[in-house]
Amino acid sequence: MKQQAETVVKRTIRRHQLREMVPLADTTIYDMEQRGEFPQRFYLTSRCVVWDLSEIEAWLEGRRRASRAKAVKRAPIPDVQLRKTRPIKHRAQA
Repeated sequence: MKQQAETVVKRTIRRHQLREMVPLADTTIYDMEQRGEFPQRFYLTSRCVVWDLSEIEAWLEGRRRASRAKAVKRAPIPDVQLRKTRPIKHRAQA
């Protein structure tokens, strides 16, 4: 049998496409990249930043698995006793 060579096409996405896939703020993504918790961006030109689509999809799948396994640390519930001010209640005007 003759084996056909598979062509691997690397696809990149730009920032607006990344935002559609990953609903995190730009600063959160940047901070996670700096800590090594998110796939690194790279520059195609001095003004064009992209991410590797397969790396983003793998990261999302890893986060999905970690969430299902309860391995993602969740934010603590805020302690309202530590508030310095109370929320203002607006009264309905007649």
